[in-house]
Amino acid sequence: MPPTSAFFAVSAAVGCALAQQVPAAAQIVNQKIFNVLASVPPPAVANDSTLFVWPGVTEDSLLAKPFHIYDKEFYDVIGSNPSLTQIASSASDPIFHEAVTWHPARDEVFFVQNAGAPAAGTGLNKSSIIQKISLADAEKVRNGTLKAVPVTVVNTTNPQVINPNGGTNYRGNIIFAGEGQGDKVPSALYVMNPESPYNTTTLLNNYFGRQFNSLNDLVVHPKNGDLYFTDTLYGYLQDFRPVPGLRNQVYRYNFKTGATTVVADDFTLPNGVTISPDGNKAYVTDTGIALGFYGRNLSSPASVYSFDVAKDGTFENRKTFAYVPAFIPDGVHTDSKGRVYAGAGDGVWVWNTSGKLIGKIYTGTVAANFQFAGKGRMIVTGQTKLFYVTLAASGAPIQ
Repeated sequence: MPPTSAFFAVSAAVGCALAQQVPAAAQIVNQKIFNVLASVPPPAVANDSTLFVWPGVTEDSLLAKPFHIYDKEFYDVIGSNPSLTQIASSASDPIFHEAVTWHPARDEVFFVQNAGAPAAGTGLNKSSIIQKISLADAEKVRNGTLKAVPVTVVNTTNPQVINPNGGTNYRGNIIFAGEGQGDKVPSALYVMNPESPYNTTTLLNNYFGRQFNSLNDLVVHPKNGDLYFTDTLYGYLQDFRPVPGLRNQVYRYNFKTGATTVVADDFTLPNGVTISPDGNKAYVTDTGIALGFYGRNLSSPASVYSFDVAKDGTFENRKTFAYVPAFIPDGVHTDSKGRVYAGAGDGVWVWNTSGKLIGKIYTGTVAANFQFAGKGRMIVTGQTKLFYVTLAASGAPIQ
């Protein structure tokens, strides 16, 4: 049957409900338009690696207004005048990858190169590097007084942070999750002073004498102060770590006692981890669909799972919070209101606390990770592109 006038009336009503004071850099997405398509391509044609361009839009139009409003709650995130600015780029080396961490004292943001990427030559032959930018420079690019932000390489020694991937703030320092190198250099957690000379300390490099597989991401709990981190297989899947010797799990580290315990398993490839500002919810991304040098398994998870964090700090009540059809949900963070953000194949996806998609910060390319830089600012790492976002939302308090 052809669509009825009632159908069109409902669709128009949806648009009107969302159309209140749409910012210049934003556009409303009416999902009813693509709920039924004239032709739905098979998985070999339309899959996790393809951008979804539905009738009535183009890749250019999606990028022209990159703040995509799926629900009116997204207005609280973006405010009245959001902006997305590309502030740096690389020809092929994915130097803008993971561990995005804001250092408030100097208003700088640290991030790391992709370990194991063929274009970088990192992994087994050499370690990926830590880098930083100034947010003052990012603002100059946004207002047109600077062409691109200078990117500074941060050299660590005694010990060197080997193949860093995840990063988080801790009492004025930054803790990095290092993936390890070969079978002689174990995966480890490193504490780095974010001020020159960037001196480091190894915090943890084994689980009762056994090497971790490939430590990936980490977060400090805002209430109990413990460190939660994920261990996965990406060092092995990118050919710079040995055959795994442990289950893929989420761990908890107690700074006072040094105790390391397992809090969750049953993942394919656990990746990003974060905890809500009130400490009651934990979110873990599972990127099992992406198998590094070994291709993809489209029926494996590209999912965000939520857990309740009990008073004793353990995880319980696992729930599927969201599934991302655009590549994978990689880095995951919350804002100060507890909304959940994840980097995906086309930008940063944003959900409310119930798991409803309320909007996207659309980059048109992979957003491997991102992080708030205080109030109303965000840095997004897009592998060969670096983005600076201004919006209304603020990051969760720094530990």
